[in-house]
Amino acid sequence: MRRLLPLFALLCAHARAQDYPASAADYLARFDRNGDGRISEQEYVDYLSAGFAAMDANGDGVLEADELPPGPRRTPRTLADFQADLRAQFHRLDRNHDGFLSARELAQPPR
Repeated sequence: MRRLLPLFALLCAHARAQDYPASAADYLARFDRNGDGRISEQEYVDYLSAGFAAMDANGDGVLEADELPPGPRRTPRTLADFQADLRAQFHRLDRNHDGFLSARELAQPPR
């Protein structure tokens, strides 16, 4: 989790106010590709990996120091490692252990 938070913060650094959803249900809708009202692990990983892909200028699956914003944490990070951390975070958010995230689970901070 410690490795994920700094990179997640970097991926979110360029967000604009209008990019933020108005409610937990609106937030869930951004992830929910099949429209079933809940988020699968794959939907969660796919949605959050889009920011990684946008930063990966050469498309090699690794964020190198020159692809990261300036700052103290410029350690290269692979997409595979990033996604493994996302999967672990998904399972921490899935409080009822049903394999899906509800709007309420998605909006809660991870444990």
